[in-house]
Amino acid sequence: MGDPQLLTTPLDHLHRALGGRMVPFAGYSLPVQYPAGILREHEQVRTAAGLFDVSHMGQARLTGPGAVQAIERLVPGDIAGLKPGRMRYTLLLNDQGGILDDLMVTRLPETEPDQDRLLVVVNAAVKTQDLDHIGRALPDGVQLEALDDRALLALQGPKAATVMGRLCPAAADLTFMAATGAQLAGVSVWISRSGYTGEDGFEISVSAEAAAAVAQTLLDQPEVDPAGLGARDSLRLEAGLCLYGHDIDQTTTPIEAGLGWAVAKRRREQADFPGAAPILRQLADGPNRRRVGLRLEGRQPAREGAVLMSESGTEVGRVTSGSFAPTVGVPVAMGIVGADSAAEGTVLGAVVRGRTLPARVTAMPFVPPRYVRKS
Repeated sequence: MGDPQLLTTPLDHLHRALGGRMVPFAGYSLPVQYPAGILREHEQVRTAAGLFDVSHMGQARLTGPGAVQAIERLVPGDIAGLKPGRMRYTLLLNDQGGILDDLMVTRLPETEPDQDRLLVVVNAAVKTQDLDHIGRALPDGVQLEALDDRALLALQGPKAATVMGRLCPAAADLTFMAATGAQLAGVSVWISRSGYTGEDGFEISVSAEAAAAVAQTLLDQPEVDPAGLGARDSLRLEAGLCLYGHDIDQTTTPIEAGLGWAVAKRRREQADFPGAAPILRQLADGPNRRRVGLRLEGRQPAREGAVLMSESGTEVGRVTSGSFAPTVGVPVAMGIVGADSAAEGTVLGAVVRGRTLPARVTAMPFVPPRYVRKS
């Protein structure tokens, strides 16, 4: 029996039928792995295709005249510049420039003239706070609708496009960060070419009632196996992608996090987003600390919270995410360190169970991404 206090996704019965080991995550019961194990699931995504249930993420629709301008008052991204069917990674910011969440915003086709329509996907752990924050900032005439009746699947890996070419040709023609409505397994879905693994792949928003049938259709394909939270975390770490609440949070600015590219040129010039003053100051002068990649010697990983020391024995930061990286073959980590310890090649020490493990600052991502962009 599961924990009655935990929420479940529309695929809960399918996970259990597949032998998923269920664990609490962001208030949900979700599979951390299946019988094949995390390493095999990680390899499956790197070599073929894995299917993840990410229905715990928050999906919402923002509609009405001025919806684009309303969301731009909360984020530093260029949402107005999005064409219908294009999506953008951006950040909800507080007035100090700290990151309240990272999110994806997609511009949906207009059904009526001057009626902005956006699809917003936020992180599960803070989705209630996010949607409340967005809702409080909306002017009259702009509506925010939580899509609680939708599931979200992620098909990731180099053979994901082969699967989509067979089942949903309209999706297979998409490029990275593009989206479209389509039919998959006889069901109306919204598909984007995106993901959280560094691999090519697709995210599929589908009605809760049809989610299990769509998932089973995908799992019936010879290229596809199920994958759980464990592989999702090791894949995103190898890809150098932030996990909210760990690598970034309300105390971290986009510049400290190495996400300055998410602050659009037009928005920098207008300086009209939350925390613009400290963020622009950090862009000009450099931040006092930075998110860095770390490659460790040996086989023992440094986990979140491990203290990072300089060669002289001074504490300079902490690990924010860390694990053994199956594709790389060594432990890797991300951490926040003082700016004078952030240069590539700097040798630090990660304190793990009383031992100091050599850790060298290295460029990210640890594994090159394989997104399919426009030629």
